[in-house]
Amino acid sequence: MQQLFLLHLQQHLPMTNLTGLVSKCPLNHILFEPRISKGGFRWKANASNDVPIEKWKQDSIFIDRHGRFRHFDHKKVSRKRCGSLRGRGWKYGSGFVDGIFPVLSPIAQQILTFIKKERDPERIWSSLDTLRPTNHTWDDIINVAVQLRINKQWDLIILMCEWILCRSSFQADVICYNLLIEAYGQSSLVKKAESTYLALLDARCVPTEDTYALLLKSYSKCGMLDKAEAVFSEMRKNGLPPNTYTLLINLYGKLLHTMQENKSYMALKVFNEMKTQKCKPNICTYTALVNAFARGGLCEKAEEVFEELQEAGFEPDAYTYNALMEAYSRAGYPQGAAEIFSLMQHMGCEPDRASYNIMVDAYGRAGLHEDAQTVFDEMKRLGIAPTMKSYMLLISAYSKNSNVSKCEEIVNQMQKSGVKLDTFLLNSMLNLYGRLGQFAKMEELLTVIEAGPYIADISTYNILINAYGRSGFIEKMEEIFRSLPAKNLKPDVVTWTSRLGAYSKKKQYQRCLEIFEEMIDEGCYPDGGTAKVLLSSCSGEDQIEQVTTVIRSMHKNVKTVELV
Repeated sequence: MQQLFLLHLQQHLPMTNLTGLVSKCPLNHILFEPRISKGGFRWKANASNDVPIEKWKQDSIFIDRHGRFRHFDHKKVSRKRCGSLRGRGWKYGSGFVDGIFPVLSPIAQQILTFIKKERDPERIWSSLDTLRPTNHTWDDIINVAVQLRINKQWDLIILMCEWILCRSSFQADVICYNLLIEAYGQSSLVKKAESTYLALLDARCVPTEDTYALLLKSYSKCGMLDKAEAVFSEMRKNGLPPNTYTLLINLYGKLLHTMQENKSYMALKVFNEMKTQKCKPNICTYTALVNAFARGGLCEKAEEVFEELQEAGFEPDAYTYNALMEAYSRAGYPQGAAEIFSLMQHMGCEPDRASYNIMVDAYGRAGLHEDAQTVFDEMKRLGIAPTMKSYMLLISAYSKNSNVSKCEEIVNQMQKSGVKLDTFLLNSMLNLYGRLGQFAKMEELLTVIEAGPYIADISTYNILINAYGRSGFIEKMEEIFRSLPAKNLKPDVVTWTSRLGAYSKKKQYQRCLEIFEEMIDEGCYPDGGTAKVLLSSCSGEDQIEQVTTVIRSMHKNVKTVELV
């Protein structure tokens, strides 16, 4: 699939869709000059007075009724005067290319209201079928889709755009494809996002810079580094100006927690390349790089980028300060985070909810639950409503000190405040009970989760398997493990490693090898934690050597691992 994807990029990227200009005007000639290095065309026209006209933006130029070229500021022109939106560019960051959010017509408002209320997709499609296929209808549909995007209602965007592609008489353009690619990406349906991109190419629709940025964002969200790098590489090779450096920098930073290699230095490499390509970093780029180092707890490097940002003439905003605070928090220096928090206020930058959450987390990580509570209370006093994340961070702070009663009190506060509990929160409480050996409370909470409306996931049962296994209740652990298929849950690497850990603790080396073989046969790839647990089950040098050989061979080909 990846080779096919790259082949499509190579075949279709240089193509440019040119629409002929049909107008009665006193032009002597129009000359199109190919400019292969940029993957597009430059045009110039000579008017009757022989004054050359060139390098005007296509969406900022028009021919008036007298046949003269006129230029306008597209940021100040209303939607009504612009006419149809078909073919106009669309920016995933701010709605349309001119930054004007759509003003819905009465019909568009009716469509939006109906789509939000109706639950049956077939009825929605049937109602859309009754619309007349006109330019005004197209404008209304796209305006509704963009309004849904503002509200992050990705499932409804998918429903509308799929209707356009599969059932309507409209010819989808780049706006529609871009909306659908982003909606699939935000829904973690990366395969469908990729298929939509290929459908765009098959439809002879020219991908824009935003198309690639959205595809890159979809891969980034799902942690698909190889494909994200492939898109970025093709953008560079084909001359499209890659204003997606920030996305790639952000991707490397986010992968720190999933990959052993420190990807923050890869982010720095991309940042340096960006500058060599004469693509000037903006404040978002600097903030993304600070974030990359912050996730690795590299305070000094984060500080260096922060200073470089200021030297470049940018004034740090709340996002930048928050990123630097995060660096100190993850490195275990809450006082450093507190200093940045004070500096932020001194410089006239008002801390937001994220700022307070970071400070609660910073104190919580260091075991300073009283300071975390003080920050939390201050946030509420200022009228900033705590979110689920805020409560979770406070629970984590007390959990580190094994303060069960306080954690339970916070959960009760959440329910009284109208904050809906979710599976992630309840899993955290399960883990707390299991870690402290309070199995009666753990099983009671499990019964509540399984009764609904909460959905128990694989993490729920991983916590139980780990808790029982660590405490030596092997039979109970195996009973839960055997129940997973009936619950339509597949064991992941954490499940297998937790199960291995129970036997490793008892030095049952042969049993560990059997479970490891079973894990490989089930197609689950071991990670570094699995290797450590397997090594801890060894009682002699010969066993250590055998496990080391297995671990080395599994990196070459997992499917051919054999234990003899």
